[in-house]
Amino acid sequence: MSDLFRIDGNDLVLIGGRSRSNGLYHFPRAEVCPYTGVDDVDTVDLPASGELFLWTSVTSAPPGYDGPVPYGFGVVELDGIGLRVISRLTESDPSALHEGQRMQLVSDRVGDVTTWAFQPS
Repeated sequence: MSDLFRIDGNDLVLIGGRSRSNGLYHFPRAEVCPYTGVDDVDTVDLPASGELFLWTSVTSAPPGYDGPVPYGFGVVELDGIGLRVISRLTESDPSALHEGQRMQLVSDRVGDVTTWAFQPS
């Protein structure tokens, strides 16, 4: 089981952290708040939707990667909490994406690995 996400039926959920003392969210979840170092972090389910902030297309496979290229890669700001998550994107054509575009979390297969990605919604 991944410490980054879980699959609930047909839904994929990113697992993050939230500090009780400052209310700030982070991903991936850490034992201490990455902003203050306080050890008051609760495990939380993060929103499954957001807006595209930055994006690019990866056209050359990194070492050890056996999935398709090109693939999209970007930053999505999750709804309601202001946390920006770096993620694989299902859309690989940069011209099909734009700042503020609505994105939805989905499960994705890369080779024999199940992971997460964001797709335009």
